[in-house]
Amino acid sequence: MVGKLPPEKKLIIAGMPHTSNWDFILAMACMKSVGLKVSFMMKKEAFVWPLSAFFKYLGGVPIDRSSQRGVTSQMVDWFDRNENVWLGMTPEGTRSKVSEYKKGYLRISKAAGVPITLIGIDARSKEVVLHEEIWKYTGTNNDEDNAAIKNFVDANFFGINQRNQ
Repeated sequence: MVGKLPPEKKLIIAGMPHTSNWDFILAMACMKSVGLKVSFMMKKEAFVWPLSAFFKYLGGVPIDRSSQRGVTSQMVDWFDRNENVWLGMTPEGTRSKVSEYKKGYLRISKAAGVPITLIGIDARSKEVVLHEEIWKYTGTNNDEDNAAIKNFVDANFFGINQRNQ
């Protein structure tokens, strides 16, 4: 792991590229090795005995995807209820190759008033790269910001399974 994260009380950490099943294991190992607690969203159906306690220990936040309130609203409430929390998200939403990222991480960030920073995997150098800077929104809308983040990631990070990037 190289770099450091910004000293924010609340933060969305966008981790990319997400190209392999190993990404989650690598991220959890890195975080645990330096004592970081980063939460992540998971469908509420996964939080059943005996896995519920384990997922919560790892930082899992149960999300009701069928709720009329929507995921963004649920996460805004979660940020409002918690004082010091970081939420990790993978904007691809899948390990497969995508032409553009999903925009939920941007919607949550803007609705909750929580900044975004980037963490990238560089499989060439075997590093997880932490960025201390808060991502500055570059566009007038989520499409422009999303494209700018994807362009930055594609130019600077290299996934474990390169054909899925």
